[in-house]
Amino acid sequence: MDADKIKKTVIFQGMSEREISDALEGLNAVTKKYKKGTTILHAGSTTKCMGLVLEGSVTIENNDIWGNKTILSHVGKNQFFAETYGLLADEPMLVDVVANEDCQILFLTIGALNRNILKPEAWTAKIMSNLLTISTHKNLTLSGRSFHTAPKTIRGRVMSYLNSISIQKGSTKFDIPFNRQQMADYLNLERTALSKELRKMKDDGLIDFHKNSFHLKELLEL
Repeated sequence: MDADKIKKTVIFQGMSEREISDALEGLNAVTKKYKKGTTILHAGSTTKCMGLVLEGSVTIENNDIWGNKTILSHVGKNQFFAETYGLLADEPMLVDVVANEDCQILFLTIGALNRNILKPEAWTAKIMSNLLTISTHKNLTLSGRSFHTAPKTIRGRVMSYLNSISIQKGSTKFDIPFNRQQMADYLNLERTALSKELRKMKDDGLIDFHKNSFHLKELLEL
C-alpha cells in the first residue's frame, strides 16, 4: 500500500504518518481488487466497513427486483463509499456498489469507532472529524442529483447536469465519468431518448461531444 497516496485523502487529513499507521491497524485495513462489473456490496446486506477507491472507480446503484437501474453517484479514485452504512453497521444497505472498471479498494472497519472497541486516541478523533467532512460532501453530491432529475424535460435534465460539471471543472470543456447508458441511468432517462436529445442539442449549437467528452458552446440556462 502506498502510504504517500492514502495520506493525501480526506479520511487521513491532518494526521501524522504514525497516526495513519495506527489507524490502518486499528481499523483492520485490507485491500481487495475487483473486476469491472463485480458487485462489491449488495443491497440488503450489512457492512462494518467503508471503502476507499485506490484505483479505478465504482458506481452506487439502486437495482430493483423488476430490473430497473438508477445510478445515484460515481465514486472515483481517492473517494469513498459506504461510510454511513459502515458506522451504522446493522442497517441494511439500500444500494449496490458496483465496480465501474477494474479497481482496487481499501476497506476500513469504521464500525469499530461506534462500539467502544477502540481506545480513544488522537487518530480516532481525527478520523471521526474527517468522516463528517466526507459525509457533508456526499450530501452535496446527492442533493445535486435531485436538482438534475427535477426538470420535467430531457433537455432540462441534461443542461442541469452538464452545467454543474462545467462549474465544478471551471471549464466549458470536460469529461464526465459516465458512458451513455450510465448517464441515462443517472438522470433517470431512457438511453435512446437521451442520445436523441444530445444530438438535437448539438444541432442547435448548444454543445459538442464525443463519447464522454463535452464542450458547452454557450451558457446553459435552466
